[in-house]
Amino acid sequence: MSKKNRQLEKEQAEAQAAELAKKSNMQSADAKKQADKRKKADKNKKPNIFVRMGRKIKETFSELKRVTWPSFGKALKATGVVLVIVLIFTVVVTGINFGLSELLDLMTNAGA
Repeated sequence: MSKKNRQLEKEQAEAQAAELAKKSNMQSADAKKQADKRKKADKNKKPNIFVRMGRKIKETFSELKRVTWPSFGKALKATGVVLVIVLIFTVVVTGINFGLSELLDLMTNAGA
């Protein structure tokens, strides 16, 4: 009989332990849900507009400090290249415009 009693007591203890574990899991799940809600609320809460603007300005200056700026000579060369390319395209577009204008004049005057 004592073996049966011990076995029965052991099964009851295991059942109680399982029930306690289940309750603690439920409580921890509820606590976890509440923590998630708090995190979401904190995440959705935006700081004041002036705080955000100030932070953005600080980040911009911080980023500008990390920029590798070209030397004056390199900047001057790059500016010259850009101006030459703009001049070339201006000449090309002006030539095309002039040519098409003359072609249109020929087409309109040819019928008259």
